[in-house]
Amino acid sequence: RACATRRLGLPARAWPISASSCGSPKASHQSVASGCAGSIRESGTLQLSTSWEIDFFGKNQSALDAALGSVRAAQADTDAARTLLASNVARSYVQLARINGQLEVGQRTLAQREEALRLVRDRVNAGLDTRLELRQSEGSLPEARQQIEALREQAVLANNALAALVGKPNTAAVPVPPALGAIKKVAFPSSIPANLLGQRADIAAARWRVEAAGYDVKNARAQFYPNINLVAFAGFSSIGLSRLAESGSQQWGVGPAIRLPIFEAGRLRANLRGKTADLDAAVESYNAAVLDAVREVADQVASSQSIVRQQAEQRQAQEAAESAYAIALQRYQAGLGNYLNVLTAESAVLAQRRLAVDLTARALETQVGLIRALGGGYGADAVTASLQK
Repeated sequence: RACATRRLGLPARAWPISASSCGSPKASHQSVASGCAGSIRESGTLQLSTSWEIDFFGKNQSALDAALGSVRAAQADTDAARTLLASNVARSYVQLARINGQLEVGQRTLAQREEALRLVRDRVNAGLDTRLELRQSEGSLPEARQQIEALREQAVLANNALAALVGKPNTAAVPVPPALGAIKKVAFPSSIPANLLGQRADIAAARWRVEAAGYDVKNARAQFYPNINLVAFAGFSSIGLSRLAESGSQQWGVGPAIRLPIFEAGRLRANLRGKTADLDAAVESYNAAVLDAVREVADQVASSQSIVRQQAEQRQAQEAAESAYAIALQRYQAGLGNYLNVLTAESAVLAQRRLAVDLTARALETQVGLIRALGGGYGADAVTASLQK
């Protein structure tokens, strides 16, 4: 709609723009009769002029307020990008910690399988087991080493991604590998007030764009009214530079100048319609930003609550799997069970340990997402105060 109204205003530019003004101009001229001898003389003029537009209808103030709103919106966009970068860095850090957690699980599993291999060898040497159990135990070690090597590769790639985000490529972004347990969790209140969404940088930017568009509409309306200026000038003008500083060469004047916006051929109306359409678009963008922010917060809260319940169930499942593995290993050592039961119980334990690491990482990522959805510590009032200074 804004584009359509601007196109309607294009034909108006082909029409002459008429304005009425009044003042006290002064002019001097020299003429030489045709066919007569003349002379060449030098003339000098030294003049200082000034004008002041009286903002009766608030046109200039509206333009200033619109410009300030655009500056605030641009600053808020910068802060929104900074918040997004910080959240991406935090997510990458959590991902690196998750990979390190999985690496610890893999190394623990490898040590556990090496201990089981020694037990199987002792039983084979004692004639209590066959080479089948020995080959099963030996085959589990290369698998564990392969998983560890794959996790090390993922850790290097995650570290490179984190280094790129913080602006230090080809270096170790984190000298000490992070651990999930060392990352502190943030305590959130049971209920989150909706006014916290106003602290989001993207919503603040959208709000300031609405304000700037509103001032643009006021400026477009004010252009329908007369433009009144006070004009003053003073200086010297003479024939011959040697007389420029004489008292008779002085000239000055002061008076009003009025411009009436008549015969504009629809240009001002088209401009007003375009600014009104821009305001409507800014309002719709603001509403969409608010709805998107509410959805993000609701999604993060729902995920956080679900992960808490999942972690409670996972802890019980891991305790049962660890207990079943211990029982299967004891039965195998006592000769009451086969090694296949040990491998089955070990697989269940390994799956639960990996799931515990993943859920812990998801909980931290959800907290990062919720912090970002609530603004990430952005303060719109502080930005406004800094711009006013």
